[in-house]
Amino acid sequence: MTITAYPAPTVAGGDSILTPDALAFVEKLHQRFAATRRDLLDARVEARAQAAASGTLDFLPQTASVREGDWTVAEAPAALRDRRVEITGPASPVKMAINALNSGAKVWLADLEDASTPSWHNVVDALKNLTDAARGTLSFTSPQGKTYTLVPEAERAVVVMRPRGWHLPEAHVRVDGEDAVGALVDFGLHFFHNARHLAETKQGPYYYLPKLESHLEARLWDEVFTFAEAELGLEHGTIRATVLIETIPAAFQMDEILYELRDHASGLNAGRWDYLFSIIKYFREAGAEFVMPDRADVAMTAPMMRAYTDLLVATCHKRGAFAMGGMAAFIPNRREPDVTAAAIDKVRADKTREAQDGFDGSWVAHPDLVPVCREVFDAELGSEPNQVVRQRDDVTVTAEQLLDVASAPGSVTEAGLRANLYVAVAYTAVWLSGNGAVAIHNLMEDAATAEISRSQVWQQIRNEVVAADTGRTITAELVAGILEEETQRLRAEVQDEERFTAYYQPAADLIGRLVSGRDEDFEDFLTLPAYRQLTGKAVLA
Repeated sequence: MTITAYPAPTVAGGDSILTPDALAFVEKLHQRFAATRRDLLDARVEARAQAAASGTLDFLPQTASVREGDWTVAEAPAALRDRRVEITGPASPVKMAINALNSGAKVWLADLEDASTPSWHNVVDALKNLTDAARGTLSFTSPQGKTYTLVPEAERAVVVMRPRGWHLPEAHVRVDGEDAVGALVDFGLHFFHNARHLAETKQGPYYYLPKLESHLEARLWDEVFTFAEAELGLEHGTIRATVLIETIPAAFQMDEILYELRDHASGLNAGRWDYLFSIIKYFREAGAEFVMPDRADVAMTAPMMRAYTDLLVATCHKRGAFAMGGMAAFIPNRREPDVTAAAIDKVRADKTREAQDGFDGSWVAHPDLVPVCREVFDAELGSEPNQVVRQRDDVTVTAEQLLDVASAPGSVTEAGLRANLYVAVAYTAVWLSGNGAVAIHNLMEDAATAEISRSQVWQQIRNEVVAADTGRTITAELVAGILEEETQRLRAEVQDEERFTAYYQPAADLIGRLVSGRDEDFEDFLTLPAYRQLTGKAVLA
């Protein structure tokens, strides 16, 4: 077997990441695990087909003994016992990494997935920044001469790195002539360079695992962790992982996912947009029963979302794991104090609901929201680092409740359709330009936003939904017209024809295809065709 990594000459210090020993370690991961990963991706297709045929999902009868068993995950290490506020964001560029580490949050979700365009520069730069951060040497001097450095370690956020999901390739690392698995590249390079140091300083290594669709995918991660620890001579269980429950099949396997990872598990996280996107994707042929209202109307208080979050808290605490709340994506705007004040009130109300429901902490996307989240959880937790001891024995959730899309309040409107198309094109364009975390209309958006936006439009065309505000049927022709209008609006806002032609028009063309309502145009992940567009095959020549 041979491994080749394309150089990253524009990344300062990139040669310290792509070392022969590090690449050899990544190669070992591929030798052992890439084939299983491929089988599991095939199993996703089969599982979705079965759900589509039956129009439902249910808890697995073959794993009932796990759900009914008396077991817990490993005790949390000291550095991860207090997670009351976590800030999320990309690990590249360096200034954003420093701001996250210095934000006052307890944890930084250093994101190489939804909030990061996986350009080769971004991947290598993120890994270099995380390696420097682990040693406390991360710094940056702006062109204007301003220097950014890290606060003392005791005040710094603990790093929990999120690698890419199992589905994404890495076109710049080739193993036996094939694209590498993005997740194994991200994890392997980070772990190889940092695991021993983080273990010695009792700061890790810790990971967030995205996009899992089954407990067997969690089992694969557990096998990767066990192998990696043995290879570097680390004690079994040194790694701790938090799993994002952001797909509908995973919501039916929370116990099983924790069980598979029990020696390495730290907790579960309740997302929003990816979870809703997954419901649409899984049941896209199921008809009007699964048509969602405008995405802005689907709040976490909707019955199906309460069922999902209550089950997550109850499952985590029963198993001694942390339950982490969702994202506060609002970006404060000093030019609009009234808008900012109203939004912060909504953030405070949302975090209060999470804290009172039993969550042990929650996510924010901006440093200015850290004090808001901390204040809410301080009030609920008091002097305790978490509330894992709080059992939710009152929670009983059925499959019907998890799939009760019809009870979600709100309606489908043409205004919501227009907003979805605007955001999908605007985000995808900026993603193609190399930035995976984008402020749009005072919200920090990532790939999950584009996914729910484009899938909703596909679903509305497919089901010929009538818009509540205009009375017009949402058709492919109507969407094409609105898409063109929103694309031209973005053209006027960008005021840079070269940039518009390079990124916005290709993004609009891609979104136009993905929202057609035709079976053949529904991509499992927007980032797959976008990544092919980002890299092409010229990089491999």
